[in-house]
Amino acid sequence: MADFSIISGLGGGALIGVAAVMLMGFLGRIAGISGIASALLPPWDIEDLDWRVTFVAGLVVAPLVYFLVSGAEAVSQPVNNLPLMAISGLLVGFGSVLGSGCTSGHGVCGLARLSPRSLISVPTFMVVAALVVFVVRHVVGG
Repeated sequence: MADFSIISGLGGGALIGVAAVMLMGFLGRIAGISGIASALLPPWDIEDLDWRVTFVAGLVVAPLVYFLVSGAEAVSQPVNNLPLMAISGLLVGFGSVLGSGCTSGHGVCGLARLSPRSLISVPTFMVVAALVVFVVRHVVGG
C-alpha cells in the first residue's frame, strides 16, 4: 500500500460505484460478488449466465488492463502459505453465506439502499476484520 493515493482511492471507488449503478440500472441486479460468483456453480440458470460470466471476467481482466496501460506493479502479493489461504477462503465464504452477502453487496449496494440487514452486517464485518488484523499482527505475529 506504499503507492496508495487519494486519487487512486477515489478513482477505484468511483468505478465500483458506477459498476454497481449500471448493473442495477440495466439489469435490476445488486453487485454482490459472492452472489454473482456463486451462481456460476452448478446448477446453472442459463438466462443469468451470460452477464454473470461477463461481470466476473471483468473483475479478472480489469487489473490486467490497468497494469498494461499504467505499467504499475501489483499492489499486493498473495501469501505463500497455501493452507492459510485455503482456510481464509473457506472462512470468507462461510461468512458470506452466514451474512447473506459480501462486502460489495452489503457495503456498496446495501448501504446505498438503506437495507437494515446491511446496516448491521457492515459494522459487524468491519469490527471482525479489524480484530483479525490485530490478532494476526500483534498476537500471532504474522
